[in-house]
Amino acid sequence: MTGTDTRASASPTPPPPNSTATARPVDALTPAVGAALAGLLLTLADDEFVVGFADSEWTGIAPLLEEDVAMSSLAQDELGHARAFYGLLGDLVGDDPDHLAYDRPPEEFRHCRLLDHPRGDWAFTIARRYLYDTADSARLEALADSSYKPLAELVAKIRREERYHLMHVGAWLRRLVSIEGEPRDRLSAALETLAADAASVFAPIPGEGELLASGVLPVSMLELRDRWLAMVEPTLTDLGLPVPSPDGARSGAREDHSDAFRWLWTEFTMVRKIDPEATW
Repeated sequence: MTGTDTRASASPTPPPPNSTATARPVDALTPAVGAALAGLLLTLADDEFVVGFADSEWTGIAPLLEEDVAMSSLAQDELGHARAFYGLLGDLVGDDPDHLAYDRPPEEFRHCRLLDHPRGDWAFTIARRYLYDTADSARLEALADSSYKPLAELVAKIRREERYHLMHVGAWLRRLVSIEGEPRDRLSAALETLAADAASVFAPIPGEGELLASGVLPVSMLELRDRWLAMVEPTLTDLGLPVPSPDGARSGAREDHSDAFRWLWTEFTMVRKIDPEATW
């Protein structure tokens, strides 16, 4: 992983690189649990796919050459994670990962509202990255103990890469906030804009009760939201930055997407739509 010096990282502390999941295998999924699991996997895949593609837009226009390389690497990681989650979903429902990623209309995507905002400037991207990466870290930490073994094993691998994402964005958060004037002001304004949607990562999932009862989802989304807020509030408060609202974790926060996302959807489906039946 290349990019800005990340030795002075921001809270929360990334998971240790050698952490392992203690998954309890599920021998057979009931139809209700299987349907709810499919919904969970879709949210995970769509989150990673949308944030990865959005961040890839910085390639060639980042403020530093080193950050061109770093942001491209981060985006590639997220797209790889999305491909893995779509793969698990495809295995579960008998569908092709590429079809799941590229052939759905925009209204069928289930990424969180936090990722519906347009790219914005560099400070806006760092603000969104900080909120999303810290929230995703809390979510992945719980899913590492999922009773659905394929998910727990995949999450254990993804967390080893995501720890570097946390270090990178934490360093940039502190870098921007340390410079009085426009850098700090832009970062603060971005966090203020995103505050209402930040907790949408933890919006309730259809069938969440079945996932909790089976252990596929070890912790409720609302409890994960509270854990996340307990992690980020001290850091943001110490830095004098806006704290996200807990209200974003509401029903419907993964639906009714913005015009900015519809534009992004047009971009990432453009080549696929030239010939959907082509073999690449």
